[in-house]
Amino acid sequence: MTIKRKQYSAQFKFKVALAAMKEEKTLSQLASEYGVHPGQISQWKRQLLSEGAEVFGRNGSQQAHAQDAVQVELYEQIGRLKMELEWLKKKSCPVQLKKSGN
Repeated sequence: MTIKRKQYSAQFKFKVALAAMKEEKTLSQLASEYGVHPGQISQWKRQLLSEGAEVFGRNGSQQAHAQDAVQVELYEQIGRLKMELEWLKKKSCPVQLKKSGN
């Protein structure tokens, strides 16, 4: 029989990691309180410390996402213009050959 892994929500992880950051209780106490292994709490705490700054940097990621959208739109426009240019070159080339042949 297989045992399914528990999956915790981001809110729960944040709550436990924040409690660990406060250091009011030991990891063992927190583990028994929340029903999570102490090693897992330590991992979530390290993750909170390393990635916590990104929470406040979300405004920058929104700007980057907007820039990416503009860039995609511009690349599409470049593609359309290239196709139009190639089509015009093909259509105008026989006319030039006829004029130079006469």
